[in-house]
Amino acid sequence: MAQMSSHMILLLGLLLLGLVQQSVGKESPAKKFQRQHMDPGNLINNDNNYCNHMMKARNMTKGRCKPVNTFIHEPKELVDAVCQESNITCKNGQQKCHQSSLPMTLTYCKQTGASKYPNCQYRASYLTKRIIVACEGKIYVPVHFDASV
Repeated sequence: MAQMSSHMILLLGLLLLGLVQQSVGKESPAKKFQRQHMDPGNLINNDNNYCNHMMKARNMTKGRCKPVNTFIHEPKELVDAVCQESNITCKNGQQKCHQSSLPMTLTYCKQTGASKYPNCQYRASYLTKRIIVACEGKIYVPVHFDASV
């Protein structure tokens, strides 16, 4: 019986260690936004190779092809400042979105119709539009790209 309980304790310890490692390695919503949407300074004009490369490099083609994504080519400080604009309603109905007062340079990547996982292929569109982002946190920063208008 004592041997059985020591095995149980060891198993429980390993499970807890796994949970701790998972939570430590988990990407915050703000970091995920930066990985998926921020590419300051890179102005790519309708270059499909840019989208194909970036979507793969930023881990948006693991397990499936992410159908669409927008990269913002402005400094992080400028994008973070959008969170100080007045609240507007997000697509999901929540009141935590904010729209930039100025247009920003963007690359919109859309999966091509013939593209299938694992060979994800994208079409790029270069845009200059205002962005709408959802913001959260003690340091109020973007955590979700809602739209461009």
